[in-house]
Amino acid sequence: MATQFPPLDAFDALEAVPHNIHSSCEFIQALMKLQRAAQLITSSLDLDVLFDRVVNDIADAIGCVEVSVWLRDAGGDEMVLHGVRGCSTYCKGDRLKIGERGMVGHVASTGVTRYAGDVTIDPYYVACELDTRSEVAVPLLLHGEVIGALCVDHKQINAFSDDQIAVMEALAGHIAVAIENARLFRNERHEREQMQREADDARAVQQSLFVKAVPLVCGFAFETAWNPAGTLAGDWFDLIDLGEDRCGIVLADVSGKGMPAALLMSATRAILRSLVKLDPSPGKTLMQLNQILMEDFPMGKFVTMIYGVLDARSREITIASAGHLRPLLINGECSFLDIDTGMPLGLGTTTYPEYKVTLKPGTQLLFYTDGITEAMNRSDEEYGAARLVDHFLRPSACVEGLIEEVCRFSHGSNHTDDATAVLIRSR
Repeated sequence: MATQFPPLDAFDALEAVPHNIHSSCEFIQALMKLQRAAQLITSSLDLDVLFDRVVNDIADAIGCVEVSVWLRDAGGDEMVLHGVRGCSTYCKGDRLKIGERGMVGHVASTGVTRYAGDVTIDPYYVACELDTRSEVAVPLLLHGEVIGALCVDHKQINAFSDDQIAVMEALAGHIAVAIENARLFRNERHEREQMQREADDARAVQQSLFVKAVPLVCGFAFETAWNPAGTLAGDWFDLIDLGEDRCGIVLADVSGKGMPAALLMSATRAILRSLVKLDPSPGKTLMQLNQILMEDFPMGKFVTMIYGVLDARSREITIASAGHLRPLLINGECSFLDIDTGMPLGLGTTTYPEYKVTLKPGTQLLFYTDGITEAMNRSDEEYGAARLVDHFLRPSACVEGLIEEVCRFSHGSNHTDDATAVLIRSR
């Protein structure tokens, strides 16, 4: 069973190593402390915090003049200063050429630790602080490549023993891993933030499609509700002014979720809007739309849709369905229209039968998506058609209230879907 150690500050290990270690037992104990300290180092995922911790804690632990951490510029031949303590010459962001400037440049070029026990006679040392007498530069190696260098100065000549340098080399390995982890985390976070910004922009575009003015149709009113399960939705509705007191009412559900569904939704909506004024027949319009989507849609993708053309003069609505749920007729009582339906759009050649309904004053007709009736609670029980009917038997029933009720019903469930509804009220 592995020995459990009490917590130790990340750099107590350096302070714990005497200048001259005569006992191998003491050195082993120091390395065991380093092992525990390294766990704290590699747990830091913020680069700035990591660099500050490294330079400050090393400086405090061994009382040195200067500590600095340099990283190799990606794709370049320069070292960039990212962390520094005790230096009056260099600051964060300063650069030096690899192989040309000082011990750091030499170490970055060779990948080998350089120790100057007396800086006054070392050919690679470049003076920085006047009271510096010894310096050690340790490469930060990752997968055999030099990604940076750890440089530690001291006021004493021959300040570091071989054992202390070995400890610093081991610590440098953990620092290199911590830097790599922090970089990966930063890149992943940047990618997530970029994806979130793009998703937010896409959602704003989607929302703009649904805030257009509702067509004024004499004798009728429309209520709509759109509740995406995520940032983006595959559900959509549209109210299209067809002229001559006619209005096209569309409700559709694209297969899939997220960005792919949203892109297919936008494409389907644009194509449908280009077709609706070419033919007054909902059935023929869906046939034309289906033919286009069969040619353009990815394999396995499809759209369920219900499309109705409301004629305010005759109070008739002509409906065609492409695999969509049956509309709910509300007139003192509730009943689902028994209409024939063709296949969902994009799957294969089919016809779309039409169904006519006269909407007398006081009558309502509801189009809705399966995100309502198939919403599940924590017990995996569906909201279902019966609850939908019960809701619209109430005098105060409305689609916003329906969506709120469905959200309460499914709260805490892992089975969520877009929920969208359009209610046509005949006045």
